[in-house]
Amino acid sequence: MVQFLFVVAFGACLGWGDVAWAVDAPLADPAPLTPPVGGGEGTDGGLPWWAWPILLFVTAFVLGIIAVLGGVGGGVLFVPIVAGFFPFHFDFVRGAGLLVALAGALAAGPGLLRSGMANLRLAVPLSLIASFSAIIGAKIGLALPQHMVQVALGLTILGIVGIMLYFKKSEYPDVPEADALSSALKISGVYHEPHMQKDINWHVHRTPQALALFVVIGLMAGMFGLGAGWANVPVLNLLMGVPLKVSVATSKFMLGIVDTAAAWVYINQGAVLALMVVPSIIGIMLGSMVGVRLLTRANATVIRKVVLLVLTLAGVRALLKGLGI
Repeated sequence: MVQFLFVVAFGACLGWGDVAWAVDAPLADPAPLTPPVGGGEGTDGGLPWWAWPILLFVTAFVLGIIAVLGGVGGGVLFVPIVAGFFPFHFDFVRGAGLLVALAGALAAGPGLLRSGMANLRLAVPLSLIASFSAIIGAKIGLALPQHMVQVALGLTILGIVGIMLYFKKSEYPDVPEADALSSALKISGVYHEPHMQKDINWHVHRTPQALALFVVIGLMAGMFGLGAGWANVPVLNLLMGVPLKVSVATSKFMLGIVDTAAAWVYINQGAVLALMVVPSIIGIMLGSMVGVRLLTRANATVIRKVVLLVLTLAGVRALLKGLGI
């Protein structure tokens, strides 16, 4: 994780003017991708180039707090809000969104594995399927016109709101019998539940349906740069019958695999700008630390409503922006 941040920060030192010439500059047209001569001039609304990293940091910091309190991933808030209310081209926002989600996954992954909550036998086959489709999704997203992707993002965000409203998570799902595929792949496990002082044995079912859904999840993760925790957990928990804590931990670990596959496509296409990525990652991780401290004192119901409201506004904004309204 430290090495990852060092590499990105080093890139920021080399490319001070990235943000200044990234405003609404599509990847398909190389002409706008030329740093401005002289530097320091306003890029949009009279703001100098250095104002945008500061605004990104503040926004990401607030989103980091809200994400922890609301129990959602930072990427699912970051992409629609930055795309809807900042002047950056959507390709660069999606590239930054993937790295924001990836940074959080890399920070949490080792600890989740050591604790036994994240399960490798569960994560590997699903991540493999989702990674391939995430690469395809990233290529499709970069090839499609921006307005089409904005419309699709708006509809997806509103769909996420619907999922959060109507699907209730289950702490210990009832799985009568493991299916043939999960038995062949030996997808099962046991973890210790501290508050019950007992070991929980679990196995899964409906594995073929889950694999099919992870193809779609990977496509959306790569196309929109959202990460995929918002979709991973319901599929693992509600469809496959994985206990909630194992679902959350395994989903977080999987993001480090799936988002890496999609992120390389954006990096290869030049859609990752250090002066967008660095303040966003630092801001959202610092905000997450503050959110963890506030978690015990916050009203979970109120925070959940705030998250749903923010996502709804961002989804509507992305939809209207894509439709040119």
